Amino acid sequence: MQFKYPELLWGLLLLIIPILIHLFQLRRFKKTPFTNVKFLKQVVSESRKSSTLKKWLLLFTRLGLLTALVLAFAQPFLANETALQEKETVFYLDDSYSMDARIDNGNLFKNAIQEFIKYIPENEKFTLFTNKQEFKGVNIKDIQNDLLNLETSSQQLDFSELILKGNTYFSDNNFAQKNLVIISDFQQRMGIPAVIDSTNTINISYIKPLTSTIINTAIDSVFVSNSTTETIEIVAQLATNSNEETIPVSLYNEETLIAKTAAKFDKNKKAEVRFTINAKDIILGKIAITDNGLNYDNEFYFNIDKKPKINVLVISTIPSNFLNRIYANDEFNITTSTLSQLNYSTIENQDLIIINEIPKLSSSLIASIKLLNTNGGSFVLIPAIDGDISTYNELASAYNTTYSTSINQEIPISTVKIEHPLFFNVFEKQVSDFQFPKVKQLYKLTTNASVALEFQNKAPFLSGSNNAYFFSAALNDENSNFRNSPLIVPTFYNMGINSLKLLPLYGTLGDEISIDLPITLQQDDIIKIANKENEFIPQQQVLPKKVQISFIENPKEAGIYTIIHNNNIIRHISFNDNRKESELLYTQLPLANSETSLSNYFIENQKNNAINEFWKWFAILALAFVFIETVLQKFLK
Repeated sequence: MQFKYPELLWGLLLLIIPILIHLFQLRRFKKTPFTNVKFLKQVVSESRKSSTLKKWLLLFTRLGLLTALVLAFAQPFLANETALQEKETVFYLDDSYSMDARIDNGNLFKNAIQEFIKYIPENEKFTLFTNKQEFKGVNIKDIQNDLLNLETSSQQLDFSELILKGNTYFSDNNFAQKNLVIISDFQQRMGIPAVIDSTNTINISYIKPLTSTIINTAIDSVFVSNSTTETIEIVAQLATNSNEETIPVSLYNEETLIAKTAAKFDKNKKAEVRFTINAKDIILGKIAITDNGLNYDNEFYFNIDKKPKINVLVISTIPSNFLNRIYANDEFNITTSTLSQLNYSTIENQDLIIINEIPKLSSSLIASIKLLNTNGGSFVLIPAIDGDISTYNELASAYNTTYSTSINQEIPISTVKIEHPLFFNVFEKQVSDFQFPKVKQLYKLTTNASVALEFQNKAPFLSGSNNAYFFSAALNDENSNFRNSPLIVPTFYNMGINSLKLLPLYGTLGDEISIDLPITLQQDDIIKIANKENEFIPQQQVLPKKVQISFIENPKEAGIYTIIHNNNIIRHISFNDNRKESELLYTQLPLANSETSLSNYFIENQKNNAINEFWKWFAILALAFVFIETVLQKFLK
């Protein structure tokens, strides 16, 4: 037994007072003579015995009364060591989309909140944080309404971030008991290690309210499969973990249903559906399914606007018909000029300039090219066989690239860097069995830029960064068969596409996305992004002939947004949530400190931290002794 105020136990020394009074009282009996004393002696004897018994009973009663009062004021109690420590409790509530699953008795996330509100002690101070919000040093009454209004989101802290963030909420008090309680469905994407290192300073508890398997069907991605001048084929990929063989899929243009089909799942629980739409139509598309698992992945947004044509200028002294075939009129405006006939005032209006085997670059051309690149334009330098290396280096050196010795040796191109932006998503895997082109004469190219194509001897054939690309050899038919290689189309086509960052079919929330708008902003002009519910101003960089827009922190919600300038709609852009939350792959939790319900955790926690106080019982005992003394005084003669 322990005491809240043990110093009051010194009051037990007061017990000496009634004992001393009892032992040293000065009261004496007086004898009175009578004629007949036989009977009187007997009465006196009996009275003395009765008086002695009463005094002893009163003594013990008063000793018990004083003892009970002293113990009551000292406040005795029973508790384990942890119950006596100062406590700091931090809760992490997972509000990622996977927690929004529908279960038999409602919604997993809402049920967890209701259970938390119901079972946490009203006066307990705690800190609670989610993937996007935090509540410091509060009790449940302070944040009850905020918790009830919480919604799930696409954000998800991984396990290491979660632990680090949780640690920041604890004080430096080394004597306090620190408890971090993690409430989550514990998907594998959180990156929970197989063995979790225990810590002596923080107790981590795991609560997984999900006990059953979530059945869910999701739209994973949407892409353009084929496109012609007349039609565009849209493909949607779906995945499921249910036993359903087919599911209806609908295509909407804004709110109008324009097509409907059925997705048939294969043995791997995957399916594809295809929709064909008119290439000339502007589509504000939404592909939708009906599913009772997770809500967020039942709709997928995309848009197809009329693309602005990309301006390409080819400066060449030799025929360049191969470029005219690559840069078709439906996507590009291509212009060809010799160096002597070049109108320098048109350079600033170009998105891509290709310097094709010009023997010597003029200083004015080099200055114009650098200015174009500074303002967001791109250029490609293809050297001539007997080119002036010094003028090439006057341009290339600004991009950490240098031309040097001319090498007369036939050498094949052997490596395609599929991670390079020019070939990103062009090849599904590393190219190996491929008929690579060759060159007969090349320049030694030294560069710090990323290499896109590489010779057999590891020397760069094509390198580029910051929208500046450099070949190390001429591409004419006498020197190379690169023009006849399948590599030439994705190489030059992607140079053109990357020179003006066109709007993608859709973007993913949380990813950094940049696009170029071919408009000129006046002073104090801004670009706005809006939908029916929200409006925000994106990060924007104003260039002479275009504006570069970046999406980093906004928008927050999936949907189709309108790009507005001076109250005029320029075009649209779509955003979707990351589909990683739809994987529904869970981590097996460690058996220690894990629970399947919040109620069990709080009940067990209250038991472990319970303090059994006994002062009330001793106060009642003191009253009992008062009552006993009263009875003794009144009824014991």
